[in-house]
Amino acid sequence: MPLVPPTTQFMNKGQLNARIILFSLWLLMFAASSQFFIMSPILSQIGEQLNIAEALRGTLITAYAITLGIVALITGPISDRVGRRKILLIGAGAMSLSLLTHQLAFDYWSMLGFRMLAGFAGGILTGSCVAYIGDYFPCEKRGWANGVVATGSAAGQILGIPAGTILAGEIGFFAPFQFFGFVMVFAFFLILFKVPQPKIDNSNCPLNLKHSIKKYWEILHVPSVKTIAMGYLLMFLSISSFIVYFPTWLENSFRANSYDIATLFLIGGLATVFTGPISGMISDKTGRKQIIIFSNLLLVIIMPMCVFFLNMNYEMYFAVFFIIMLLIVARMVPFQALASEVIQDNQRGRMMSMTISIGQLGMALGSALAGFIYTDIGFIGNATLAALASFLMAFLIQKYIPEEGLAIQESKG
Repeated sequence: MPLVPPTTQFMNKGQLNARIILFSLWLLMFAASSQFFIMSPILSQIGEQLNIAEALRGTLITAYAITLGIVALITGPISDRVGRRKILLIGAGAMSLSLLTHQLAFDYWSMLGFRMLAGFAGGILTGSCVAYIGDYFPCEKRGWANGVVATGSAAGQILGIPAGTILAGEIGFFAPFQFFGFVMVFAFFLILFKVPQPKIDNSNCPLNLKHSIKKYWEILHVPSVKTIAMGYLLMFLSISSFIVYFPTWLENSFRANSYDIATLFLIGGLATVFTGPISGMISDKTGRKQIIIFSNLLLVIIMPMCVFFLNMNYEMYFAVFFIIMLLIVARMVPFQALASEVIQDNQRGRMMSMTISIGQLGMALGSALAGFIYTDIGFIGNATLAALASFLMAFLIQKYIPEEGLAIQESKG
């Protein structure tokens, strides 16, 4: 497999190779994110078919997120050492296998185990996918590239999630996982034959637990990295505390059916497709920080207000979900690009894995709390928690993240 200098490869290889690489990463994002996001619209079906109590259903997402976070911490230093391409291949293969075996689940504990296996594969993929973009594409193209790849998640919402929701209703909860598993198999072979390993200075750090902990601790001492890590935790906490039980609330309060939920995620996917590339390109030109703060502050207002609004006019839940997904993506794409820029090239995999792992801790915490809050307080409690997390994220970014150029210099100094 050819090695290409990172500063010239984007121009020398041409648009065709860049598009093939982006499509490969797009497929990974499509399958990996879809198999996670499908949990929300079919969570009630999983619970009913496997006889899982409503308050415990969110812990299926918690188990996935915790496993992903732990494995991502381990994988980051390895990807810095051996290269992103090998890690992407291992992750795609492991995810394919884990998704294709979900049909064997028969109760809460078996489903919990299969979600942990999927989290293991997701942990291998998560940081490496974003880090590959940082390795291959020059700085002025990374926001655009992150935005393009992020539309894989949107396509999952537009095509995969609605189809998967209907498949789960017609066949069984396992059907969408099998579908995404076959997509991941295709992504595996595309990476195997078409995606090169960028020629960067890989880390020479030894791969042992003591040294890994030391290097993570050193990275966390960079103020910008510390803030990015907390930002990931708060961002994913706000997403999970709101999104996980939003379909359940619509089903219980407004009698929404599986087709309504499928349409809901179709609309959310359209918002993501519209917002991802645009927010990435705007952040390339104007800077990441202000877009992230502005999107967060709008979410602080809209998330709690939507509960009162929909209780008065529930037919508007499609429009409300469109706006919320638009704002979530508007903050996520620039934030991912910002995170990839505050560290040296040969530490990017370690740093991205660490911050995303911390983000998954937020996802796990939000998912676990969401079930108990929804059961005891109602969905207004979920929306309030999501708004609070968004406000804290905006505050941290405003106070502790300098201009992007200064952040990069700080990490390399």
